[in-house]
Amino acid sequence: MIHILLCCGGGFSSSALAAKVKKDIQQYQLEDQFEIEFSPFMIAQEKMDRFDIVVCCPHLTYDVKKMVKNANPDKPIYILPPRMYGLIDIRELSTDVLDVLEIYSRSPINPVHFPGEENVMRVRRSVAYRRSNVS
Repeated sequence: MIHILLCCGGGFSSSALAAKVKKDIQQYQLEDQFEIEFSPFMIAQEKMDRFDIVVCCPHLTYDVKKMVKNANPDKPIYILPPRMYGLIDIRELSTDVLDVLEIYSRSPINPVHFPGEENVMRVRRSVAYRRSNVS
């Protein structure tokens, strides 16, 4: 079971997204594989120890970098590309989550990003990284 903490600035948009993702988890019968909870980013540090990964909305890029610099969290933090955030789908999100966990296990540097996606605001994909790069 992978426990995902989904964060946005105030918790409003992430709560709606988490509700959609929870519904998707049930629809695709992934309850034994993934669990998601939402949180405002300002209290994410207090909750991190209960989760395997923290997934953040794209507008939190600056806040994530500040947290990483000041607190050096020991959980992978992944900032969703803007189009994935807007069109969130558990199948795409879970694929990226699994890949991010693998990347972080080899190189525990936050925030975790895929090759060529250092500036998340320039990322145009709406699907998981591995699906967007299939030739």
